[in-house]
Amino acid sequence: MIRIFRHYVSTAYLGLMLLEAAVLSVAISIGAELRFLREEGWQAEPDWWITSLLFVVTMLVLNAALGLYQRAAHRWGLAELLLRVGISFAIGAVAMSLFFYAFPDLFIGRGIFGFALLFSALTIFGIRLAFRRFADSQRLRRRVLVLGAGRLASQILESSYKLAEANLDLVGFVLMGNESCRVGAERLIDLKEPLREFAEREDIDEMVVAPDDRRQGLPVDEILDCKMAGIEVVDLLTFFEREAGLIKIDCLQPSWLVFSDGFKMKSSLLVKRLFDVTTSLALLAVTWPIMLTTAAAIWIECRGKYPIFYRQTRVGEEFKLFQVIKFRSMRPDAERDGARMAAINDERVTRVGRFIRKTRIDELPQLWNVLKGDMSFVGPRPERPEFVEKFAETIPYYAERHRVKPGITGWAQVRYPYGDSEADAVEKLQYDLYYVKNYSLLLDFLILLQTVEVVLWGKGAR
Repeated sequence: MIRIFRHYVSTAYLGLMLLEAAVLSVAISIGAELRFLREEGWQAEPDWWITSLLFVVTMLVLNAALGLYQRAAHRWGLAELLLRVGISFAIGAVAMSLFFYAFPDLFIGRGIFGFALLFSALTIFGIRLAFRRFADSQRLRRRVLVLGAGRLASQILESSYKLAEANLDLVGFVLMGNESCRVGAERLIDLKEPLREFAEREDIDEMVVAPDDRRQGLPVDEILDCKMAGIEVVDLLTFFEREAGLIKIDCLQPSWLVFSDGFKMKSSLLVKRLFDVTTSLALLAVTWPIMLTTAAAIWIECRGKYPIFYRQTRVGEEFKLFQVIKFRSMRPDAERDGARMAAINDERVTRVGRFIRKTRIDELPQLWNVLKGDMSFVGPRPERPEFVEKFAETIPYYAERHRVKPGITGWAQVRYPYGDSEADAVEKLQYDLYYVKNYSLLLDFLILLQTVEVVLWGKGAR
């Protein structure tokens, strides 16, 4: 993993993206060679590089939007991999055709483009098959030793589903001082030699320092010796931040927040605002027919008796209240018994509402909230005052998510399914804190691309 603008990116998938970019960059040239295979004397047009560049950018963005550069991709079955690659290239073919229609000078001919698509699709699918075997190789797993076996260290095992995408091999846990052991005896390692000797013999790549109390029995000199020998040493919070994309609040100390890097969104407010306005206007230009059709469907379903739009008070940046706007997806009497979160197969949802919630169309009117400045396009989802007041009293650091503007989509929305309990609020807060700490325009762009995958695959909708 490497950090790019404070966001952790998989080096393996970054390399895969660059390799596929190289394939896409030569696809049109190879397509031309195949098209004119038996013809002598033909020459490539000098401005084909513009079309090639456009093709590379289009396909890389679509691949990213289909989740093909996420670390979970190597765990998909062959059918899902083929489906996603196929959808990506199908949409890519349509998008390039629209570009050719809008800019005829970029057109390279149906035959050349067809061969270019075929070559790049087959080559990239073959690369993916090879990468699956490469990613699953046991020799490529990073071997990790955990210094600690108590409450904090055991969270690595308890959060194994969050670390499933990480290519890790947990060698074991070393009991530190007098902490109470929370891991199974089969995972404990009884050190009978210096820590560095053990690490070198077992080919340890990384040590995670996770004792319950660092003041008791932490072998600082031995850890330093390992660090100077080239073995990576991180604390538990940094480990979770890097591998799971979250800030673990049940082992978080205020001092870590104070002295860690990040939390620099204030320096990018103008750029973020420009990004919000530009993205919102672009989406409004594209989605207005969908919004008009949705409004008509809601009006027909309720026979014009009830409002098409639904307004609700939410908590924004610095706890300022504002009215969020959505398409109405529930019955008018949905909260006659008081405020409550949506549940799976919620009986209050209308027939039209079920579809627009599944496809996230009900969120589109919030583009107006973004243009007004109440919300950002990307950020923590805005909650209702009733829930914020409750969670702020019971969940540590919950107030910190309101340091920034709420968003239509966010890191928590693409990383965690919809939740309707306080435990879910805790889980989502950990992702929100990661976003607030590591904000960058790159992260916003990646979240937008992952949102496309969430919508297409219907993840987390209720």
